[in-house]
Amino acid sequence: MHYRRLGKSGLKISEISLGSWVTFGSQIDEKRSVELIRGAYDLGINFFDNADIYANGQAEVVLGHAINEYPRESVVLSSKVFWPTMPGPNGRGLSRKHIVESINASLKRVGTDYLDLYFCHRFDPDTPIEEVVVTMDMLIRQGKILYWGTSEWKSWQITAAIAFATQNHLISPSMEQPQYNMFHRRRVEMELNPVCKEYGLGLTTWSPLYYGVLSGKYKNGIPAGSRASLESMNWIKDRITPERIEIVDQLTQLANELNITTSQLAIAWLLRRKEVSSVITGATNIDQLQENIESSEAIDKLEEKILDRIDKILDNCPDEN
Repeated sequence: MHYRRLGKSGLKISEISLGSWVTFGSQIDEKRSVELIRGAYDLGINFFDNADIYANGQAEVVLGHAINEYPRESVVLSSKVFWPTMPGPNGRGLSRKHIVESINASLKRVGTDYLDLYFCHRFDPDTPIEEVVVTMDMLIRQGKILYWGTSEWKSWQITAAIAFATQNHLISPSMEQPQYNMFHRRRVEMELNPVCKEYGLGLTTWSPLYYGVLSGKYKNGIPAGSRASLESMNWIKDRITPERIEIVDQLTQLANELNITTSQLAIAWLLRRKEVSSVITGATNIDQLQENIESSEAIDKLEEKILDRIDKILDNCPDEN
């Protein structure tokens, strides 16, 4: 396992991390989830991503049960705040009230005194950026979180938060968590990359396989037990288009030439970028996880001519953005 700095911070996180969305508390039961998390730890993964909204909080509970046998300092835990998790008009968003109540609830569910990373899960147009920055700074100074960041924020929203923090000697965001994959790339490469370079933000990217489409597993339909087979994830089917399947077939041919899997090609393509601190992967078994981790060994195979071939293949399918 290789470890990368979280942007310009001193924190080092595994370049492959394990996410909780859909999987823990939903797609697989707690016993299998705990086994998978502990298997990931044994393979060198130290960053485990979560959110208060995942499985209505149950994903945080499962993660807490899984890591309670390890030294707290050996893992990097995250959660997020924004989506409705409590009743009433203040049960969502990024108001100081909801953030404070949410972090306290997340800490209780995970069973820890602090979270290493805390993300604003979306931008809240109803709350001033100033209020968000001051609240996150307060949580860091209270020791409830160590670093804070954003998820799916626009570049101007991130830079506004950084500017206010800098002007008022407050702690700035350290990371952004965007969707980034071969079918969803424009926002990261054209909008976020300049911000990362200028301010030293680290990216912890999600959906590297575009909801599993880039793994090639949907070539012949929807396999039982896959995310697209879940009633709550029925919308994935709209993304499994003949056009994208054809592109995945071409990527698979290229991966075969390189003696790697299609999933490893897709993840290595992400890891080659220096602004990416960690690629958040989803897995339901250790074999999938091992395959994802071995993706880093394929980075050296992505020579300029290979990257050009990938670009030409992807040109046949417009970016989702």
